[in-house]
Amino acid sequence: MSAQAQTQTPGAVFTQRFSSTLKGARLARLLALRQLDEWGFPCWSAESDTVAAIVAELAANAATHGRVPGRDFEVRLIRTAHTIRIEVADTLSEAGPPTDPAPVAPPPDSETGRGLLLVAAIAARWGVTDRLGPGKAVWAETDT
Repeated sequence: MSAQAQTQTPGAVFTQRFSSTLKGARLARLLALRQLDEWGFPCWSAESDTVAAIVAELAANAATHGRVPGRDFEVRLIRTAHTIRIEVADTLSEAGPPTDPAPVAPPPDSETGRGLLLVAAIAARWGVTDRLGPGKAVWAETDT
């Protein structure tokens, strides 16, 4: 379930835009892993595995459901002393972020629809916020 975003002073920030394609989503995950390694969280560490799964799900959602032709999505990683925050912003304008972004389980025979359930299960906190300009940002935090 989500909680309010914590206001923290970032220790390090990584920001990159990607094409709104599944290839862009895969690249987002790979570059996030590389950045985590540079921050001292090597590949296959618990932090790296958690962040990789969150980036993969949120980036795939942005490329699949938040896609606006000709517009990219953005991934931002923010490292503080005790937290890694993942933000994925797309440009699909909607009615606004939900006040309770609890994911809804898909039908048992559905092949899709479990991404946010996974994010909610492995993130310490997560939610949806407005962003400057069109669209929204889905964020998740993991404690280190």
